[in-house]
Amino acid sequence: MRTKTLQSTRLLLLASAFGILFSAALAHAAPITGTITNKTTGKPDAGDTVVLLEPQAGMAEVGHATTDARGRYTLSRPGNNPMLIRVTHQGADYFAAAPEGDTPADISVYDVSAKVTGVYIEADVLEIEAANGQLNVTERYFVHNTSNPPRTEWSPRSFEIVLPAGAVVQGAAGQRPSANSLPTSLILKPASQPNHYFFNFPIEPDQADKDTLFQVSYTLPYTSGSFAFHLQMLLPAQNVGVLLPKSMSFTAGSGSTFQSVQEDPGIQTYVARNVVPGQVLAFTISGSGSMPRNNQADNGASAAAPNNGQPGGGLGEPIGTPDPLSKYKWWILAGLGLLLVVAAAFLLRKQPGSAAGPAPASGSAPGSAPLPTASAAYTPAASPAARQSALLNVLKEELFAIESEKLSGTLAPEEYAQVKAALEIVLKRALLRKG
Repeated sequence: MRTKTLQSTRLLLLASAFGILFSAALAHAAPITGTITNKTTGKPDAGDTVVLLEPQAGMAEVGHATTDARGRYTLSRPGNNPMLIRVTHQGADYFAAAPEGDTPADISVYDVSAKVTGVYIEADVLEIEAANGQLNVTERYFVHNTSNPPRTEWSPRSFEIVLPAGAVVQGAAGQRPSANSLPTSLILKPASQPNHYFFNFPIEPDQADKDTLFQVSYTLPYTSGSFAFHLQMLLPAQNVGVLLPKSMSFTAGSGSTFQSVQEDPGIQTYVARNVVPGQVLAFTISGSGSMPRNNQADNGASAAAPNNGQPGGGLGEPIGTPDPLSKYKWWILAGLGLLLVVAAAFLLRKQPGSAAGPAPASGSAPGSAPLPTASAAYTPAASPAARQSALLNVLKEELFAIESEKLSGTLAPEEYAQVKAALEIVLKRALLRKG
């Protein structure tokens, strides 16, 4: 009798376990639904292609749908791995992280034009260093799209720039204005005119205080110990800034309107304002030196407090003339990798069930507004669930970024494998905690 009772109990337990597993499988395969809204027309968008992508499988397409007359779509999720949703509207792609659970995946798109009114450069910032007969330049363009009604400017030559003669491009990236977007490596393509290059990357309408970021790194020959720049702007630019270490010299050219701005004791800043298309800004730099990176960690500690979504802070208040580039400087000096480091540290700092609340992030980093700062993305006042969800979205988008870099050939296989492995470890831990 007892044996039969034990057997019955085991059967019940097995049935219960099977039921739980079956329910979990159904939950993992739960459909993803949402509505695509055209922000240009203010109406749901019909006929757009929606694709579900799996970053951990090399951006494999694991689901397809087309929006109906009400802009709605449904995708079947084939598991619990992180997924991305790509919507294609008039040739331009829009991305969003696939939500967990029953949260709808609503995505906004915009009508596309090769040129739209209201696109201008808020700041073109050059960070220049010199060593061993070579100049290393990182140039960042913070581009606004204030079109009304809002439209995306996109074509194979969406954003064109002019680099100095002799420039050798080392890398390029683009950053969308969406809240949790991360930089995506791009291939900067040469135009027919000498020294002209263009980005094949959409300039989406601004989202709140966030705009589109373009970045290019290049080297220049510097055997003579000096170099004459002749910057040429193809769009209106509110500010053009040059950042140099204190050990280098800056001389403005004839007719240039650069002014010295004294803010950080270890960095020289020169700014020209209200530059019109076609205007040439001439200046000469000489000497050698590197940016004071050893001080950036100290600066990062003061940048940890929330800053209203702006990347400024950490470098102190202006000493003299107000610096129009101050809100970009923390991001410029911190680099692109800090956001991921902060996210990983935040995830790994506390174990589930700890009585203490999560420690605040120890640094800031882009969101595009250039780039969302770590302190803005993970505000201490937010609930643990909200912080965890935000971090998951960041990690998912970074997985997408490295997959796109791999496909474009801008990320070496060895580096890709290392970065992906590290991201997957952090992501799995985050998913376990969320569960």
